[in-house]
Amino acid sequence: MTGLDLAGQRVTVAGLGVSGVPAARALAGLGAVVTVVNGSDGERERAQAAPLEELGITVRLGDGDTLPEGTDLVVTTPGWKPASPLFQAAEAAGVPVWGDVELAWRMRGPDSPPWLAITGTNGKTTTVRMLAAILEAEGLRTAAVGNIGVPLVDVVLEPSGTYDVLAVELSSYQLHWAPSVRAHSAAVLNLAPDHLDWHGSMEAYAADKGRIYEGNTVACVYNVADQMTEDLVREADVEEGCRAIGFTLGTPGPSQLGVVEGILVDRAFVENRQQQAQELAEISDVTPAAPHNIANALAAAALARAFGVRPQSVRDGLRAFHPDAHRIEHVADVSGVAYVDDSKATNTHATEASLAAYEHIVWIAGGLAKGATFDELVQKSAGRLRGAVLIGADRALIREALARHAPDVPVVDLDRTDTGAMSEAVREAARLARPGDTVLLAPACASMDMYLNYNKRGEAFADAVRSLAAQEQ
Repeated sequence: MTGLDLAGQRVTVAGLGVSGVPAARALAGLGAVVTVVNGSDGERERAQAAPLEELGITVRLGDGDTLPEGTDLVVTTPGWKPASPLFQAAEAAGVPVWGDVELAWRMRGPDSPPWLAITGTNGKTTTVRMLAAILEAEGLRTAAVGNIGVPLVDVVLEPSGTYDVLAVELSSYQLHWAPSVRAHSAAVLNLAPDHLDWHGSMEAYAADKGRIYEGNTVACVYNVADQMTEDLVREADVEEGCRAIGFTLGTPGPSQLGVVEGILVDRAFVENRQQQAQELAEISDVTPAAPHNIANALAAAALARAFGVRPQSVRDGLRAFHPDAHRIEHVADVSGVAYVDDSKATNTHATEASLAAYEHIVWIAGGLAKGATFDELVQKSAGRLRGAVLIGADRALIREALARHAPDVPVVDLDRTDTGAMSEAVREAARLARPGDTVLLAPACASMDMYLNYNKRGEAFADAVRSLAAQEQ
């Protein structure tokens, strides 16, 4: 039983895909008259449409701009921009627009589990999975859901009692269309320019991220090193008694979690915050123990502690956690050089964190810049660079930043996009590297100029490294 009655309502779902298909199914299950509209019309879309049509759902492919006549509600998937003609038509007709997360929130039953929610420019998926591991170590029934790939509309339809609490990843796209969501506790990990073509400005992007704090009941978790996240907490309208909890890589103050002599400690959820600190885990319990990943672990720990999780469960959960592929993933050591795949570092903020994790680096970078600039990134990281190998459509932007701010760093510019490009990049990086160095794939760019996605780019890097290792044997 859900808390939402849409029987007989005409609902238009904008988009198929990971969240559109389950949203359409769920709406039909609630008795709504559902029409799905989708701009593209290919084999994949037709394959997705067929089972929906068997349920009596109308699917209109090749036209995502026109609002079906008589629509009472629009439910959108995350990728559709707010300025899309469909939403302009809905606004003109006085028709509300919900995201799939808003739909899931309104569908919850009376005994639905609370949400511990996480957003940020980088680190969301890792932190959500860390949080789920900690909750599981406490013996709680949980799942990592939301933008991580498990649709919330499916999760809220699970039988009552299936979960005690949910670890929820929310993107800025999802939060934009989710005005009613009220988490138990939430965290904004960091904020850096990203998706500005979708949001229109950094201010709008930050405001959408900040929605995650609205109505929090126990804790709003922020990054002490990122003033914008704390500002969002100050601006949020929260429940009486909800606390601001900071996390820091330094020594924590009262109501903060931080690091003291290699120990993750809690000065927020202890009896005497002024004088006491609770040990939670050691840095060595976090994999990998890169600075930004320690920050992720502290944010996950803060949310878990806000939910009443014991210190030993934080430690056990972090020990049990292993990151997804292509996130600072050690591939191999070849001739004394470490090869690390961080293909998921698709923007400058993520790449800056990745570069900060190693002392001497041969950097493989490039791809689609998405409007990014690289001067600040190169300025901050120049002292760590042994060399750079550049690939992809917008590599010239990185080459020019290196020339301005790291003119002594040798640069190899690969003007090729065929399947052998990554193998050549790895060979060139090996030539530049010395024993003790790290060859780091941290592109600071999207992958779609050369690869289907960042996963394929990372796989190409790993394959090239393994081939190099085989040659060295």
